[in-house]
Amino acid sequence: MTTTNSLDHVVVVGGGIAGLSTALHLAPLPVTLLVASPLGQQASTPLAQGGIAAALGADDHPLLHAADTLQASAGLGDPGVAARVAGAAPSCIEWLVAQSASFDRTTSDELILGLEAAHSRRRIVHAQGDQTGKSALDALILAVRNSPSIQILEDHRVTDLALDANGAVAGVFCAPWGSDGSDEPVLIPGRAVVLATGGIGGLYAYTTNPLSARGAGLALAARAGAVLRDLEFVQFHPTAIAAGRDPMPLATEALRGEGAVLVNSRGERFMQGIPGAELAPRDVVARAIFAQICAGERVLLDTRHVLGGSIASKFPGVTDLCQAAGLDPVRDPIPVRPAAHFHMGGIKVDHQGRSSVEGLWACGEVASTGLHGANRLASNSLLEALAYAGWIADDIKSRARRSLAAQSPSPSLTLQPSDSSDQPSPLLPQVRSQMDRQVGVFREAAGLTEAIYQLRRLVCEAQSTDERDAALVSLMIAVSAYSRRESRGAHQRLDHPAQMPEQHTEITLDSALRIAAQIDSETTAPARRVA
Repeated sequence: MTTTNSLDHVVVVGGGIAGLSTALHLAPLPVTLLVASPLGQQASTPLAQGGIAAALGADDHPLLHAADTLQASAGLGDPGVAARVAGAAPSCIEWLVAQSASFDRTTSDELILGLEAAHSRRRIVHAQGDQTGKSALDALILAVRNSPSIQILEDHRVTDLALDANGAVAGVFCAPWGSDGSDEPVLIPGRAVVLATGGIGGLYAYTTNPLSARGAGLALAARAGAVLRDLEFVQFHPTAIAAGRDPMPLATEALRGEGAVLVNSRGERFMQGIPGAELAPRDVVARAIFAQICAGERVLLDTRHVLGGSIASKFPGVTDLCQAAGLDPVRDPIPVRPAAHFHMGGIKVDHQGRSSVEGLWACGEVASTGLHGANRLASNSLLEALAYAGWIADDIKSRARRSLAAQSPSPSLTLQPSDSSDQPSPLLPQVRSQMDRQVGVFREAAGLTEAIYQLRRLVCEAQSTDERDAALVSLMIAVSAYSRRESRGAHQRLDHPAQMPEQHTEITLDSALRIAAQIDSETTAPARRVA
């Protein structure tokens, strides 16, 4: 094991909007930015079509934005967090503009504000119609590359968090991506580590996320002993484009904000009798579409009557995605279905982004801040990352340096060679299938029990760190879903349709493994006795 020299370094892991923003806010502290791919690739940020929510209109106010956020959260959103993030939104937009990000404006240079589901006002700031995430990320990449305080290590994966004798995080172990095991992990010390590793959509057979989004940050934090919260809340975007591509292209919610409607293969507008119709919260729309699919119907998003040929200029990204999939949105409605899109659960953090483990912060989708609760309000994800990036940087700067004495990884977590990006894992398709069938839009005890049994087996059969962590994170999500015996927000139990008193699900790796073993034992014990 080799070690890099460090004076006052902070290590940031992740190359999306959360990681890049945090690294920039940390200046002038020296930052090592670790990215598992070339910067700008394999991040979810460029796929964010809708925009960034901010109360900027004359008829709007941050308190209205916070109220909409809490309304969508199905009772589990934190009012203080919602008010704080909504209040920070205008300054987050200003900061992005200062980083040379450009947004769509009127001829009089006013920001154009869009409308999305469950928002009571037009407050979605967007760029190039439906390419907000890519536009913002491109600006941040340029700023990061030009920052003298940031050292960028591309194509490097973090294999483990380094802990000191007191269990505090004191850096990371990393290796070049695609290593065959001959490269010894390098210890990069840091007085603080910020995980900004994104979500878990790649664990599902149908997803809008990069396939590399498999909860690596959750696994790192869990193995270090961190508390994870509300892992069962996985948001399924209602309108992923069903054209046989993996990952699935996204038909942004802004299309429905402009008046596009959902119809089934019989031409029925099945959302018409549901409050909010096509602009109901995402969990409501996703369940309605999935129910149609379960009944044997195809579901189509029809933009023709409201956009017609203008879809190419107003939504060039969607138009390009459709055409690449052999679809013509000007002539034909777009086939859609729900797909894993955003993880509301994650590493439990406080108002400064601190986890339960000393020295470890989390930002963006990998974190559970209390903003989203059981169901994320559209276009709040990039906003959350931007707001917490600044708060995390301020917190790290204000804290005294710690002496660093990192330990080697525990023998029980000995690293095996990790799969390279061009060598598909034979185990990962099994994980994705289990998650989609048993831990998807609709769930019930029998399916979750089967998933827990199969995922425990896959954890044991994993031949690499990558495989093991994917199965491990999936197992923790399944255990959390099994434990929540109610239906709330994005979590729907067919066998428990009612709601229980509001509470969060908190779990550690040890408790998840213990609960999974107990569920497995209770399920298989009668069969063993009969035999």
